Amino acid sequence: MMKILSSEQIKKLDAYTIINEPIQSINLMERAANVCAKWIIKKFDTKHKFHVFVGPGNNGGDGLAISRLLSEKGYNVNVFVKPAKLSDDAQINYERLLNVRKAVISSINDIKRFPNIKKQDIIIDALFGSGLSRPIEGFYAELIDAINKSKAKVISIDIPSGFFSEDNSKLTKYENGGYVNAVKADYTLSLELPFLSFFFPDSQEHVGDLKCLPIGLSNDFLNSIETNFIYVDNNFAQKLLKKRKKFEHKGNYGHALIIAGDYGKMGAATLSAKACLKSGVGLLTVHVPVSGYEIIQTTVPEAMVCIDESGTRFCKSDEQDLYDVIGIGPGIGQKKSTLNFLYGVLNNAKKPVVLDADALNLLSKNYDLYDLIPNYSILTPHPGEFKRLVGESNSFYEQYKKQTELAKNQKVIVVLKGAYTSIATPDGKLYINSTGNPGMATAGSGDALTGVITSLLAQGYEPENAAILGVYIHGLAGDIAMKKHGLHALIASDIIDNLGKTFKTLY
Repeated sequence: MMKILSSEQIKKLDAYTIINEPIQSINLMERAANVCAKWIIKKFDTKHKFHVFVGPGNNGGDGLAISRLLSEKGYNVNVFVKPAKLSDDAQINYERLLNVRKAVISSINDIKRFPNIKKQDIIIDALFGSGLSRPIEGFYAELIDAINKSKAKVISIDIPSGFFSEDNSKLTKYENGGYVNAVKADYTLSLELPFLSFFFPDSQEHVGDLKCLPIGLSNDFLNSIETNFIYVDNNFAQKLLKKRKKFEHKGNYGHALIIAGDYGKMGAATLSAKACLKSGVGLLTVHVPVSGYEIIQTTVPEAMVCIDESGTRFCKSDEQDLYDVIGIGPGIGQKKSTLNFLYGVLNNAKKPVVLDADALNLLSKNYDLYDLIPNYSILTPHPGEFKRLVGESNSFYEQYKKQTELAKNQKVIVVLKGAYTSIATPDGKLYINSTGNPGMATAGSGDALTGVITSLLAQGYEPENAAILGVYIHGLAGDIAMKKHGLHALIASDIIDNLGKTFKTLY
């Protein structure tokens, strides 16, 4: 797994590597600079002119070393340094850069000396790293503003300057989005591991395209560090996936019940059901109102159908024991009779359930339902539904905290859907998913996710793993679909149609 560490933990990891590899700090800086320079050389040719802005600390030292390496490879590099005392390693790299004839080093302590930067030029931001304790002010704030106003591509080293590694609530927001006094990068080259703040929705303008570049920090120490934040990548997902054996049969893969759909909303039931089946469930029953009977039988012939003939009940309570898991919510509406159904289902539930969409909206208005939800059930709100559940958040960091608190207090798993969908578990862990794309912001995508998670839970996956793997699989299916259909034409059915390829990819 890829851990997400605080800036203090990263410092300790660096220090441990230096002492125990052993390696001198200046050589570790050189290693990091080499990795960054190789990425830059692969991405941009020598036709581009580079403007490197370096600060007084070790982030500036990284920038100075990168400047030297690019200059030695024939790149046109201008380096801008404010006269100040540099850190020891930055000073060494400054002196090394002086010996490179092609590099041009300029002193800059007045914003009037900001260079004329063309659109085709590249800016490297190496002003400040993750160790900031307060927002940037004065000259460096003016410098960051000038960088942001330029038309050139910006590469930030380790973290966009002015950005905090976790909580950005100290920063002032622009009315149209983004933060004052923080670099807006097109690319962020994070050294070894990402920071938590990179995954907040309001970080998009600053982080840009995130690249995590390994620099050989100590695996032994990394494995020993405790953190509540985990980045779910392909390796992690592969380890969760269960392999199928030759002589198993459909009874080995569970019987799921999906309660979904209402008049005019049978698409939600259809999408959830198809996604559930395509994710490997052995048997599926879909409970729908009588108006949806022919629709489900026609569109999802592999599923059995449980009919609500009266229009006022889901299934008899004594029938719930027939199923390994119940997924409820997509398209069911919020009528009083539906609320009564939900009470009945939860009151009789003996195993974790999956709650989505209207089930969550009803929950947000009737908090006594929490007392009926079985432990380790899975809630899958989108941001609007989550806000209705827990109220407004002053920052996305606070939103993560509320998500974690909800999971711990109610002993449930909370899947907060978004560009980086996060999964909070009762033990205080927060898993951040790496798959998915903007094309998945489309009607029915959440219904498909409900089907995938319900399917995995029915197959015997632990609830935490069903949520983590389900989110990853759903996002990867969307990524595969995006390659074929693009971002604008992607629909929920495309995600479902590519679940098979997704499982093949993971296998």
